[in-house]
Amino acid sequence: MTDTVAPEPTPEQAALFARVRRMMLIAGLTSALAVAIVLTAIGYRLYRSEGSPAAITDTTATLPKGARIVSTGVAGDRLVVTLDIGGVTEIRTFDAKTLKPVGQLKFVSEP
Repeated sequence: MTDTVAPEPTPEQAALFARVRRMMLIAGLTSALAVAIVLTAIGYRLYRSEGSPAAITDTTATLPKGARIVSTGVAGDRLVVTLDIGGVTEIRTFDAKTLKPVGQLKFVSEP
């Protein structure tokens, strides 16, 4: 079999090849940098520490006599408990991490 012999490129062709190689190198480095940045951001999000996890605490909240829990919910980092105390609606909020009382809101009828 005969081998195909490629002719030597002209100076213009050699300059064009060099330019294409340079552009491919720039594109490859830019892509590698972008992938590295994305992987770094993902790793940061996965392994960042938001402080130590809260210790498990047993908390007992006392309710007034005749109080009834109507509903509970979570709003952000707060635990919200709606109570019915003898016909008066009251909302109590607690910190979800420490379970300490944060606020209290009563709804009463006008006399």
